[in-house]
Amino acid sequence: MKYTVEQFKTDLEQPYAWPGGYPRYFITADGAALSYKAAEDNQTLIIDAIDSNCNDGWQIVGCEINWEDAELYCDHIGDRIESAYADS
Repeated sequence: MKYTVEQFKTDLEQPYAWPGGYPRYFITADGAALSYKAAEDNQTLIIDAIDSNCNDGWQIVGCEINWEDAELYCDHIGDRIESAYADS
């Protein structure tokens, strides 16, 4: 199932999964991890890429929970993406 603009907008409003409050992040078509800050700051580019099916580095294909990766960093701004269970 293709990730849609509507899903992106809904996911952007919920940086933590419910129930549980687990931290989430976005995944691009080329496998990059994007933090919520990067997605918020670039939502116009992301929406355009999803809409036009353009694999320009901004096309998001999903939103996932970072369960245990203490070394997961945003590929755009370099901030560490919070994990649910790994030590920081």
